[in-house]
Amino acid sequence: MSLHELGIYGGFIACVALATCIQNLTGFAFSLVLLGLVALFDLVPVIDAANAATVLTLVNAASFFRMNRLQPEWRVIKPSLLPSLVGVAIGVALLAWLSGNAVQVLRGLLGLAIVGCAVLLMLDAKPRRSVSGAPAFAAVGLASGLMGGLFSSAGPPMVYHMYRQPLPRELVKQCLILMFAINQVLRLLLVLLSGHFSWKSALLSAGALPVVHGVGWLQHRYMPPVSAAAVRRVVCVLLLLSGGSLLLSFLRA
Repeated sequence: MSLHELGIYGGFIACVALATCIQNLTGFAFSLVLLGLVALFDLVPVIDAANAATVLTLVNAASFFRMNRLQPEWRVIKPSLLPSLVGVAIGVALLAWLSGNAVQVLRGLLGLAIVGCAVLLMLDAKPRRSVSGAPAFAAVGLASGLMGGLFSSAGPPMVYHMYRQPLPRELVKQCLILMFAINQVLRLLLVLLSGHFSWKSALLSAGALPVVHGVGWLQHRYMPPVSAAAVRRVVCVLLLLSGGSLLLSFLRA
């Protein structure tokens, strides 16, 4: 392996470590942070990074639920599940087409999605007095699934919607991680069956697995309490920088 390849691999591992840390603090944003940084520094193709993010999200979810008792609110999750899975299938098909025919458009869409996520995080949404109805969860689930299929990043719509619900924050985080994991299982099956899971995706996934486990273990044992506001500010800055840079490069191209 050449020095250039080692540098690329090391950069990818550093991005994985940062994205894992944020995921464990918030319950979301792993894939968006990872893909945003990878695309910003042009480390690997977006489709390979998205495939690796799928595997790593599943590993991260398994690690999280091994250390935390699973207590999801199924009555909240169920209305979103089927629409989100439909969205995943559509998103995977779009990703396969765009990666082969319109790479710059794909990077521009990724930048737009990342900036949109940052804007949603900055909004100080007032909590609802009662849990939203099934149609609202279904619509948000479809949008999240579409983003999950495209970029392995189903977070923004569902995160914004879920954190407005009058539910305990720890329960919301568990619901988010579980639902995203279910979506990623379908996404992984689709990319494997369609032949779009390359050897590079497998290599990146395998190399990053110890990092996901290691960061999760360190945070579980040694991470000091961090306020939600501080985490949100850091995530917003990262997303705005990476997403804005991608949009700027797309407009220049």
